[in-house]
Amino acid sequence: MEKIRPNPDQLLENVQKEQLREPRGKLKIYLGAAPGVGKTYSMLQDALQKRKEGLDVVAGIIESHGREEIISLLSKFEVIPQKKHDYRGKELSEFNLNAVLKRNPGLVLIDEMAHTNIPGLRHDKRWQDIEEVLSHGIDVYTTLNVQHIESLNDVISEITHIHINETVPDLVLESADALELVDLSPEDLLMRLAEGKVYFPEQAEIAKENFFKIGNLIALRELALREAAKYAGSKVFSYRQEQGINNIWPTQEKILACIGYNSNAMKIIREASRMADYLQTDLFVVFVDSPRLSTSHAERDEAIHYLRFAEQLGAQTRILTGLDIVKTIMEFARKQNITQIVIGKKMRPWWKRLLRRNVTDDLIQNSEEIDVYAITETLATTHYIPIIRSTPRISWKSYAFAIAIIAFATGLNLLLYPYLSASDLIMVYVLVSTLVALKGERDPAILASILSVLAYDFCFVPPFYSFTVANVQYLLTLIVMLIVTQIISYLTVLSRRQADIAHEAEYYTSSLYALSHQLAKTRGSQQLLEIGTKYIADTFDCKATILLTKEDNPPLSDKEKGIAQWVYDLKKNAGWGTHTLSYLDALYVPMIASQSVVGVLRVYPHHRDHFYTPDQMRLLESFAHQIALAFEVDRLATPSF
Repeated sequence: MEKIRPNPDQLLENVQKEQLREPRGKLKIYLGAAPGVGKTYSMLQDALQKRKEGLDVVAGIIESHGREEIISLLSKFEVIPQKKHDYRGKELSEFNLNAVLKRNPGLVLIDEMAHTNIPGLRHDKRWQDIEEVLSHGIDVYTTLNVQHIESLNDVISEITHIHINETVPDLVLESADALELVDLSPEDLLMRLAEGKVYFPEQAEIAKENFFKIGNLIALRELALREAAKYAGSKVFSYRQEQGINNIWPTQEKILACIGYNSNAMKIIREASRMADYLQTDLFVVFVDSPRLSTSHAERDEAIHYLRFAEQLGAQTRILTGLDIVKTIMEFARKQNITQIVIGKKMRPWWKRLLRRNVTDDLIQNSEEIDVYAITETLATTHYIPIIRSTPRISWKSYAFAIAIIAFATGLNLLLYPYLSASDLIMVYVLVSTLVALKGERDPAILASILSVLAYDFCFVPPFYSFTVANVQYLLTLIVMLIVTQIISYLTVLSRRQADIAHEAEYYTSSLYALSHQLAKTRGSQQLLEIGTKYIADTFDCKATILLTKEDNPPLSDKEKGIAQWVYDLKKNAGWGTHTLSYLDALYVPMIASQSVVGVLRVYPHHRDHFYTPDQMRLLESFAHQIALAFEVDRLATPSF
């Protein structure tokens, strides 16, 4: 089946968002591997065609660098005069944002998206000027070189040994309505450089000795191709979701590793990581926390450790929930357009395979067009990372409640026995067994089910006050009673756990929304501190402290100062539950705003016997990010004298 009906609720939500969204222009980015590949020329050619079709097109700012073909094309457009500014005794020209907004064309051409404006203008960067133009409903064509993409900054520096200061956030590229790759081979680009079609001769000679080396250009071209493919992949993913397409489109290999809480998970993750590295593709690692498995805190913590190990290898991790493990995995795989699944397989005797189905075999049977690789578990299993196991909590109160309520039901039935038939008394035991199951614990529910059958046999089945059964009819009744109470208890426990999972997800989501809403209407660092720490403490059951730069912070020991400084400088988590300084009692999270790190969040969990899941860690980081943005906005809004 190639297509499923789109989710009506999701479609309604998308429509409502579109209705609430302000009119916004469309952004098209012409991406190239390096200067001189023809981005500006391609942009002007496309814009000229739009102008012939009747669209109102103006040139906001075009950097011709003396190239005659650019100057010739530019003469066919209305050009918005640039604004002159005096900077350190020199007269410089910049993009005239106000003039473009006043002119209000249908399309404006703005060259060199990553350009840094001179100090004193409304925006620091030209891409911010473009954002404002788009917000007024004006379409924009712009150009960008791959070395100016923020996430590639370190990679570019390692390749070219040149640090690029002018960058554009990746989010701007992701929000573009169209991205066109303007490609040119390194050999042809060097020929253009030698012919003076990129820079003036003096500049071209310097560029050839530094940036325009053949090796650099080959690597930059590969990065540009990858960025274009990445953008196209995100568009394919969005289209499949919007159209409700369920079958796999193998446009790009994607690998999914499924792990449990056993030591074979390390082998699965490593094998999947090697496959992803070889194919140069995305890797997802998931753990299915099914209510059917009754996963303990210790087992869940072990799975969390493995997921964090996978994150260190560059994988995206998820904890999935669902009754049917295979169905849950396949739904996630189809949603993410996964083409290959890696899963472990235990070697079990034939009689165990008859008693309990094998998840790996079921997954292979239901995988359809997705390839499945089964990694056989080795007999000698070894843990590769330290696992802190929490002692299982024995719920004595739940067991006591189960025994007490069965005793109460038996006493009640003894009172009712003269007035009701023996078969009617079974319903009382079914009722109390269900009440025990409503607490959401499997073992006490099983105990209550067994005790109810034994109590009924002992008190109400002849011969009385004996566990023997004289009549085969009563034996059948007891067997059916045991099966029914077990099924009801099992389903009740599953429903309760599903409800708890849904409630937890809703609670975290609503907490993040409430925090964002509260921060938006609050000003003053002290008030923001109080709101931020309160929401984090309540949501994550912890003691939270926010350490800010340029603010008075609580007294810290030299050790705590050193840890906080490390987290601040490297922008990485450290402490409890991480692989860095994991022996600490506290978790340290950098508070990253849009422009810089404003501080460090320190979290002391009240219950340290089990760790936050990757989803909870991402949520905690989202809380820290929201609070950091609020502090940044507050500082920018506060006048300085």
